[in-house]
Amino acid sequence: MRLPAQLYRQFDADPARAVPGEGYGGWHTVAAELAPQHTALVVMHAWDSGQPHEFPGWRRAVEYTPRAEQILRDVFPLLLAAVRRSPLPVFHVVGGDKDYWSHLPGYQRAAKLAGPSAVVSTVPRDPVYERLQQLRAAQGSPGQHNAPDIAAGFTRLDFAPAARPAGEEGIAKNGAQLAALCRAHGVNHLVYAGFALNWCLLMSPGGMVDMARHGCLCSTIREATTAVENRETAREQLEKQQALWRVAVEFGFVFALEDFLSALRDIGQGQRP
Repeated sequence: MRLPAQLYRQFDADPARAVPGEGYGGWHTVAAELAPQHTALVVMHAWDSGQPHEFPGWRRAVEYTPRAEQILRDVFPLLLAAVRRSPLPVFHVVGGDKDYWSHLPGYQRAAKLAGPSAVVSTVPRDPVYERLQQLRAAQGSPGQHNAPDIAAGFTRLDFAPAARPAGEEGIAKNGAQLAALCRAHGVNHLVYAGFALNWCLLMSPGGMVDMARHGCLCSTIREATTAVENRETAREQLEKQQALWRVAVEFGFVFALEDFLSALRDIGQGQRP
């Protein structure tokens, strides 16, 4: 399975320039090889966020929700249908306080493969720590007036209809379970889709930082994800560009949707993988 992929030439800084980093080569396209028997699509935190009127505070705090919903409508049906027709398995990474997954066979298998989850012991707290956390809650994100809606939204969390697991597709809630699925399927390259690229897909349990520790290559599909933006970056989605750069430099490759779908079609037509 061969397809174009993007990497970033984070070299060579030029000391002769006023800004040495402007000497870097930047983005470039390479011909990448994917082994279908060792590659999986990971759908991560592709949630049903409800209707806009249900949890307005959640949407005020999470500005990328409309973009995620558009991706779920326009990209996920094509992507998941194509992968499910191919030899690549689909794995799902879940999260949140509400358990919407443990009754599904794909999760039960992953939990059995991984065994008991490790218990993380936290460091001791003190009064200053508590006051700092209270200050963050009062003055920082997500805004105290939004917190009730966010909490209410998370109580009814579920898979988005376009991202619901099919059959016995593997479901993991942490890196140990996802790694267990990888070992069971012989997978060493994970291609991520879902939300959000610079947040959960990178940092949450089962995300790229976690899975790189297990030895996995971690890539993404540009059109199948979006990022958490801020006031200064939202108009041009600069945080997404920064996150794509981080994927290309630290973890794997960045694929274009059409190139990925075309490579999957070639497999189906019997062309050389």
